[in-house]
Amino acid sequence: MKSMIMNLALGLFIFASTSYAAEEYPQVAIGGYDAVSYFKNDKPVRGSGMLVHRHEGQDYLFSTKENMVAFQASPDKYLPQYGGYCAFGAAVGKKFNADPNVFSIVNNKLYLNLDGDIQKKWNAKQMKMIKDADKNWTSIKATPASKL
Repeated sequence: MKSMIMNLALGLFIFASTSYAAEEYPQVAIGGYDAVSYFKNDKPVRGSGMLVHRHEGQDYLFSTKENMVAFQASPDKYLPQYGGYCAFGAAVGKKFNADPNVFSIVNNKLYLNLDGDIQKKWNAKQMKMIKDADKNWTSIKATPASKL
């Protein structure tokens, strides 16, 4: 009986530790910038750890409660395209980390880029790049960046 209780306790400890570990280090979206601020302020504003909303496995931080409420009401309106990866990268079939400070809003959609030099290349053929990235994203979305 004692060993059965010990096994049960050990199992609960392992389960709790595994669950806690996943919650301990959540993925913070857009480098901690407020997704709504790109549209409301025309620039990225750092979010607060006190105003957090989890959406599709990522934590979004907000600079104001109003921005968080707006995001909660309509997340698709504010989400960065291509999962927050670089728009140019998606256009060429890759996933590059994006700099949250290097962005464009095109047709009310947020696009991030790796850096200013990449953004210049993306801007030069922006509509073609968006078309290519939209097409590529369906096949690379679930693929880890290291496999592309």
